[in-house]
Amino acid sequence: MSGDNPYGALVEEHAGSEGRWAFGTGFSEALAGVDTTLPAGVDGADLAVYCQMLGDDALVMAQRLIEWCTGAPELEEEVALANIALDLLGQAQLLLARAGQADGSGRDEDAFAYFRDAARFRNVGLAEAANGDFARSIARLLLFASWRLAVLSRLVDSADPVLAAIAAKAVKELAYHREYAVTWTLRLGDGTAHSRERMAQGIAAVWPLLGELFVPHEVEVRLVKQGAAVDPAQVRGEVADVVEQVLAAATLTPPGPLPDAPAAPGGRDGAHTEELAPLLAEMQQVAREHPGAAW
Repeated sequence: MSGDNPYGALVEEHAGSEGRWAFGTGFSEALAGVDTTLPAGVDGADLAVYCQMLGDDALVMAQRLIEWCTGAPELEEEVALANIALDLLGQAQLLLARAGQADGSGRDEDAFAYFRDAARFRNVGLAEAANGDFARSIARLLLFASWRLAVLSRLVDSADPVLAAIAAKAVKELAYHREYAVTWTLRLGDGTAHSRERMAQGIAAVWPLLGELFVPHEVEVRLVKQGAAVDPAQVRGEVADVVEQVLAAATLTPPGPLPDAPAAPGGRDGAHTEELAPLLAEMQQVAREHPGAAW
């Protein structure tokens, strides 16, 4: 591997052969063979934005989890977190592909993932926040998976059959993600005094980011009326109950009631923290240096 660029070797020539042998997805179309006709009564532009919201949440969260590769406490946890990240990456691929079809632009998932700047991403702040220590990442995963599972469980009845099918596949994965986070929350919270303190600090650090999750965006409000989306405010009680039960079993106390909606526009409208841009820069580097490259 050459120089300081960890991706440099991927574009070098090898024994006279052309470079570019190991990057780019090169996979078949994410929704190939699926009837992607928009259902009657569902606005395509709004559906595209909604799919971007859910897809960006998954994509950015996946990138955060992948950062734990070679950094988790145990090799088994590195593999587990990488697998969870791959599940979310798969969800993002399908959702962003659906977005490009719904808005009529024909953009594929790579166009959304690699060629938008931070201000055009629509993920929530909880997904983009820095990992912190392992306990904080587990706390974030617990909250994220509990919320996303509650939303996507309801989306299986979406008026858009493509979105419903994506949700039906995702809920099985998200149930495992939540179970994994619950297991570690119990282990750390009910472990030593030190692990309990670290877990409590992790919960407290991400707790303020919860408010944004339950605020319906104007696009969601319109799509709920069309039967295609879920009002996130409706899952607030379910998420609160799940988290309260888990924390109680882990001998932890919630930092307070679930926070109210933030006063300022959030990630759904492209308002992000300074933590998102570096994450995207790393994720998008190869695709932007070599646009159109394939396996």
